Amino acid sequence: MTKRPVDVRERVRQEMVADPRVVEAVVAAVHEQVPAYAALDDSRLPEVRAIAAWGLERLLHLWATDAGLGPSDLRRFRGIAAARAADGRPVRAVLRAYRVAATVLTDEIAARAPGLTATDALALTRMLLTALDTLSEEMATAYAATSEDLTADRDRALRLLLDDLIAGRHATAGALTDRAARLGVQLPGPACLLVAEPAGPDRPDMTHDVVTALLDALGTTGAPDVTSPTTVRGHRAVLLLPAAAAARAGTALRALDLRGCAITAESPDRIAVAHRLAADALDTAPGHAYRGGRLLTDADAHVLALLGGHPAAPPDTIARLVLGPLTDPGQGHLLAALTAYLDTGSANAAARELHLHAQSLRYRLRRIRELTDRDPRDAWQRLTLDIARTIRP
Repeated sequence: MTKRPVDVRERVRQEMVADPRVVEAVVAAVHEQVPAYAALDDSRLPEVRAIAAWGLERLLHLWATDAGLGPSDLRRFRGIAAARAADGRPVRAVLRAYRVAATVLTDEIAARAPGLTATDALALTRMLLTALDTLSEEMATAYAATSEDLTADRDRALRLLLDDLIAGRHATAGALTDRAARLGVQLPGPACLLVAEPAGPDRPDMTHDVVTALLDALGTTGAPDVTSPTTVRGHRAVLLLPAAAAARAGTALRALDLRGCAITAESPDRIAVAHRLAADALDTAPGHAYRGGRLLTDADAHVLALLGGHPAAPPDTIARLVLGPLTDPGQGHLLAALTAYLDTGSANAAARELHLHAQSLRYRLRRIRELTDRDPRDAWQRLTLDIARTIRP
């Protein structure tokens, strides 16, 4: 007896759902063919894979049962669209990803062609066309509504934007620019990511009032053409500022009894990297690194990451961040003075080693402080300088 079409389709459905290679084929095709997905880092792929697995199972079920999308399916697709509106991934890219997935689904079913009939093929075509048309309308509507809500609540939208940057949800600078444009804002560029926390042993949750006071102290509210998003994460404030604000950050933090870490060497589309560096630095920096309320910088953060066994940059990059102009060919005499001072432990001994007058050596040490903003006499800063000159190629 010939099996009914739905029985054959159910067998194919079970085979495909049980085969993890089908989902991987969908994810690979979307990653390759849709630019907005091609730029996603590895941290975002599990979400794409989970949605692909769910969508594959649902579409195969609809085909096997000659059914249509139900209310729960539509709610799920609307939720996906709202999430994409919040993280700034264009709706046209999302819908294209579904079309690519539908093509892969068709190819995978065709590979299991024995036993399938023209009726099965027509049912598959009808199901895919109907499903894609319905979900496109539902997702476009939900995406537009969420975008409108976010734009209307500007402060919340900016917090969500920075939260998404910290989570690494913007894969490209272009996607970030598009989202900022929809909000009608211009983000700082070049930028400084400042992570701040209470300086004392007690770490109460950060409040938005303190964040606002910090913004005022930094003077960023006087720059109407640039918007500085802020957010709160537990006892810490996170602020995306113009790079020039880093020079005022130490004073502003001390005035509010805060301490912090400012990262200026990462671009806005790498805010996730900058935040991880700053947060880890605040977690691991010794107390004397904040001597006089000193603000931690890129150099401090990278040295701490190196000491923790998880460097975030190559050794030569870390050395340049710490030593600054001392790595230039024309500053070899200053680097030699620093090396002698670190090796001998005193200006007089270093001067003797270099056959210099002690006053000349001290002048060079002053120049080193001016050029690097690091004092070799300070324990923490001396350590960072020593590490940098050691790992320098």
